[in-house]
This record gives sequence, structure tokens and C-alpha cells, in this order.
Amino acid sequence: MVTSTDTPRHAMPASLPQWLRQQAHWHGSGIALRHKHLGVWQERTWRQLADEVHSLASALQALGFSVGATLTIISRPRPQALLAALAAQWLGGVASLIDPLDLSSTSLLGELQPDFVLAEGHEEILLLCAARVRPQVVIYLDKRGQSGSAAFGQVLDYSALVAERTSAELTPQARPLHTAFVFYRQGPQAIEQQRISHAELLQEGRRLVQREGLGRQEEALAARAFASGGQARYLLAPWLIAGFRLNFPENLATRDRDRRELGPTLVAGTRETYARLHREALARLPEAGSWQRRLVDWALAARPGLLQRYLGHWLVRRPLRDVLGFSRTRAPLLVGDALSPETQAFFEALGIQVRHWRDSTEWDAPETPVKETTDDWIERHSQLA
Repeated sequence: MVTSTDTPRHAMPASLPQWLRQQAHWHGSGIALRHKHLGVWQERTWRQLADEVHSLASALQALGFSVGATLTIISRPRPQALLAALAAQWLGGVASLIDPLDLSSTSLLGELQPDFVLAEGHEEILLLCAARVRPQVVIYLDKRGQSGSAAFGQVLDYSALVAERTSAELTPQARPLHTAFVFYRQGPQAIEQQRISHAELLQEGRRLVQREGLGRQEEALAARAFASGGQARYLLAPWLIAGFRLNFPENLATRDRDRRELGPTLVAGTRETYARLHREALARLPEAGSWQRRLVDWALAARPGLLQRYLGHWLVRRPLRDVLGFSRTRAPLLVGDALSPETQAFFEALGIQVRHWRDSTEWDAPETPVKETTDDWIERHSQLA
């Protein structure tokens, strides 16, 4: 179990796991995370999260995971995937998130040949088999249909690992310049990578928290699997720094319904997220030429008059914001590429001023192997500097 720390507030943590540990000390009984399961929101406190991450880190260490090692996570948005990433980082390791819905994931896994893998379930196990990957350790979240896993080294149940409570204190070993996340994509000629350190994540996270005035009262929805640098910078890091509540939908199919039910105050979406919501809103509008559609167009005019602003808000804009799940949103953030002019204009007409936060880290096609460690990366970039 993680013990309390006495770090004063002026001595700010220097890594993501240290921030988790500190939030557990400051607000241990506060709700940190909620996950919708079978239609019911399940709540987890900061203390519970820190204890689970500590237990998983202890289990990973016993399995041979150490500083500089990489845990490859193949999962849709689930709390366990996030906690596994923090457990790897607790040991000074790296989390690599692979989106199982990405068509290039099989070829990426085949090139990377990861040693430590967390797989969501049967489909992700089949993905490893298709990529001809033979990891040393595979940890699964859903044990149903694990028929293809016999070819791997050790195949372990996530819930069993975190249930093995340890009394030994394991201090977070991550350092500011250690890589926290590494992301991969298939480039024109070779795999490209994007490495982001704890220091960079926390710097960007603090900048967003200060500029947007984020606090513990925020509600955010984690509708993606943190499989991008922008999501790590502008949702994960601010969550740990500001200490607000992070909510996971039941699954991808229910994310829009869950957003409407939750009414998050903070939304960190991509160009694709806002474009999809724009299309769904247009599909709900009355047929063109009808009096109802003329009312909508009148209410969403680019430069509304006083009557349009007042009546349009109650008759059109407010109901549309409710449908999209933006009824309480005060910090609508765009991560990555800019919106199309049409989508930008639509959200502005609803009174939603989407703020653009760019994913600034460049992609690199390294001459060194893609499985380089954190220390390899630090040494290589210090020489280039």
C-alpha cells in the first residue's frame, strides 16, 4: 500500500506517478475517476487509484520490468489501461499505447516486438498472434476467450495482479527527463516515433491548467485511449495536476450518450471528434425548407440580433448543446489539427468557443532501433544538443 507523503505544496512533484501519489495524500478520499459499467457509474478515489498503481508496479517489478523498459498497452478507453501506464512509469519505464482499431496496429506490433504487453481481451490477443509477437509477459483485462495466448511466455490476469497487495513501500522511480510515453506510427518509409518526457507533459499540463483556470470541480470525459501525445498533454497531465474527475464511458458505442448524461465541463477532443459531433447534430435537424429548419437557421445566424440571441438560445442552441453533451462545458479544447471552417462556425454559432491546443512534438524516424530505452533516448538527444 502507498503510504502518505509529507511533501509541502511548494515542492511540486516532478513526474506523473509522483503527482498521483501527491493527490492521494492531499485528497485521498476525493473521487478521482469514474467508469460506467453495466449502465452504472463506478467511483474510484485518489487513494484507491494510487494503491492499485502501486500494486501493479510491484507485480511488474517482480516480473522483471525495470527502468527504461516499455509496457505496450493495446486497449480501448478503459481505466485499467491508464493505471497500467502509470504503473510502468512508476518504475521508471515507458508506456506505449497502441489503438487496436488502428489498421496499422498489426504491422506496428510486428516491427516493435514488445516484451511486456497489456491486452484488453480476446481481440487484442488475436492481434498479437497476427503480428507474430511473442512477448515475455502478457497481462489481460478480460479473460474470456483467451484461447490464443498459450504461445506467449507468461499470461497473467490484471485483476489477480492488483489483488496481491504488498506492504513494501515502492518509491516512484521516474525522473523528469525519463520518457513517460512513446507513440508510434507508420511513416512513408519506416516507423516514426514520438517520445514525451515527464517534464514536458507537466510543463504543458500546468500551462493548460493555468490558462483555462482548471480546478478540482471539473468533470472530463476520457473518450479516447490516450493513444496520442496531445491527449497525454492536455487531459492526463492536467487531471493529475488539477485533481479533477476523469470519467470513462462504458464503451465507444455509448460515449456520446454517456457524454450527454455526464455533461462534462472539460472536453479535450480531436478534429475527428468535433467533426463527428457536427455531422450527428446536422443529422438531427429538421428537413431543409420546413418551418422548423428555418427556425434553426434563424437561431444559428452568424451575427444574431438581440431577439435571435435570446429566443435562439432557449429554442435551439441550448437543446442542441444538450444533445451534444456540451450543456455545462466551459473548456472545449481541440487537440491536434485545426477544425474545418464549417465545423468551427457551427460550434461558434452554438456559443462554444473551441480553443486549439496543438500537438507540438515532432515525429522522429530514428536511426537507432525502435525498441531503444529511455536512457538510450536521453543519451542520443544530449549528444545531438
